[in-house]
Amino acid sequence: MGNRGGRIHDPSTRTLLNRKWASKRWICCVTSFKDRQRQVMGRGYTEMFFLDEVTALAAGHRPCFECRRGAARAFAGIWQQAFDLAAPPMADDMDHVLHQERVVSGKARRSVIETAKLPDGAMIVVQENIYAVHRRSLLRWTFDGYEESSRRSLVQEAELLTPPAIVAVLEAGYTPEWHSSARD
Repeated sequence: MGNRGGRIHDPSTRTLLNRKWASKRWICCVTSFKDRQRQVMGRGYTEMFFLDEVTALAAGHRPCFECRRGAARAFAGIWQQAFDLAAPPMADDMDHVLHQERVVSGKARRSVIETAKLPDGAMIVVQENIYAVHRRSLLRWTFDGYEESSRRSLVQEAELLTPPAIVAVLEAGYTPEWHSSARD
């Protein structure tokens, strides 16, 4: 689960507003934390539900520092390595970079990249289908899970969905959580 920095819906009608985010802080959370109970699309933030962390990262979300502290610290530490920083970045610093990469929307933000160079967890588009790079395979993404796989070597180039900064963190060693359908 995640959110795009706050509420982007009308709580009285539970319909989405004409904005894509409330702030630069797009996070990826767990669905259960400290026995908290929430009304989905209530007065607080607008919940978004993802298949898995790989999908959330492709959408430009980073791990939450409250409910996923361990993952968030690991992500920041690997971001530090990926960008050769003196210290792990603060959440706002990462959010600033990610927001700049997200505001260029749709196909305009997609670059064509060689699939052989992509790390596990990066997501791409090939002939209108979305795939996740998983070891030597490409797993086709669906709302219900990953389906058929094809050998990565069969696809030379594709459009990159995952923001470049997150690709750099994946390349540097961050291991995202995968949906159970992403088996060998």
